[in-house]
Amino acid sequence: MTKNILFLSGTRADFGKIKALIQTVKDLEGFEYQIFITGMHLLKRYGSTHKEITKSGFQNIHKFINQHIDEPMEMILANTIHGLSRYIHENRPDMIIVHGDRVEALAGAIVGSMNNILVAHIEGGERSGTIDELIRHSVTKLSHIHLVANEEAKKRILQMGEDKKSAYVIGSPDIDAMKSDDLPSIFETKKYYNITFENYHIVMFHPVTTEVEHFKEYAKNLVDALIESNENFIIIYPNNDHGTNHIFYEYKRLEEDSKFVIFPSIRFEYFLTLIEHAKSLIGNSSAGIREAPIYGVPSINIGTRQNMRYKSPSIIDTDYEKENILNAIKKVDSQTKRHPSCEYFGNGKSTDMFRNLLKNSDIWEQSAQKIFVDIEE
Repeated sequence: MTKNILFLSGTRADFGKIKALIQTVKDLEGFEYQIFITGMHLLKRYGSTHKEITKSGFQNIHKFINQHIDEPMEMILANTIHGLSRYIHENRPDMIIVHGDRVEALAGAIVGSMNNILVAHIEGGERSGTIDELIRHSVTKLSHIHLVANEEAKKRILQMGEDKKSAYVIGSPDIDAMKSDDLPSIFETKKYYNITFENYHIVMFHPVTTEVEHFKEYAKNLVDALIESNENFIIIYPNNDHGTNHIFYEYKRLEEDSKFVIFPSIRFEYFLTLIEHAKSLIGNSSAGIREAPIYGVPSINIGTRQNMRYKSPSIIDTDYEKENILNAIKKVDSQTKRHPSCEYFGNGKSTDMFRNLLKNSDIWEQSAQKIFVDIEE
């Protein structure tokens, strides 16, 4: 009997994680896929990134607008549960695959678990130190299958009472793309986005919801440091968490400055190429913790958003003060060689392991009725 898998995507970031997995299902005999697109993908402000999914050649796509600009996260969660619930009652899958720690993933896990549909969670068991961590661990408790990046994440999932038979270490799926020979060249990438810089830094700075009252100051400090550094920067819009308007307000100061180019979003493969050739990645995005270290590219990690994450030697931590951010940029400029590639989050073989899991009957025999498994003394 054909197995039908529903992939849920709410952001440009999680689509990059699941794209190769969708392609794996598409190519696998006896399997079908559906894609439920929602979240930032449907917002014009963030580049209408649902178009990237369509351009990837995928079909069986359902679009659901779950928010308007500045809508509270709890409302986005409720809206997503409502829309996805109605969808799965008409198009019931055998499995729902969610990624990470966004509210869309939480909605997918809630809907799946409440309807006795297997939920597979990608990259659970990790720490971040913000509200994202609470969401990620909540998704873990609502999921039946855990596709984690490494043994440390698996250990945390077992610590939360999950069955060891439900946890599989497959690495981060986007590393498969990072290590492939199919990425566009830096020449093609710069031409496509009309980037004229020879050397540049990438900036990705997101609000921290537990510090939102300070983010007007933090965003100003960052922009002041960038301007004073006299370097070239590619800036990518922040996510839509509460406080993002403070960042947008400061970015307006850069719109006429020739040393800055600002994009709502960049297509995944082009984004990887830009990271690989960047002088550094600056901000508080998980891309500075995961993707940049894989290429040996320095990261300047600002503030608390990634506090509890694994830190590669290529990462420079700093607080929100302008002078300290500026000093970190100068430190990057003084480095003469790249760091060794970090393989903490995987080695580029996630799709092979994912394919083998789908073909193994054990994963489909996983019970939708979960129990808490005590840790053996």
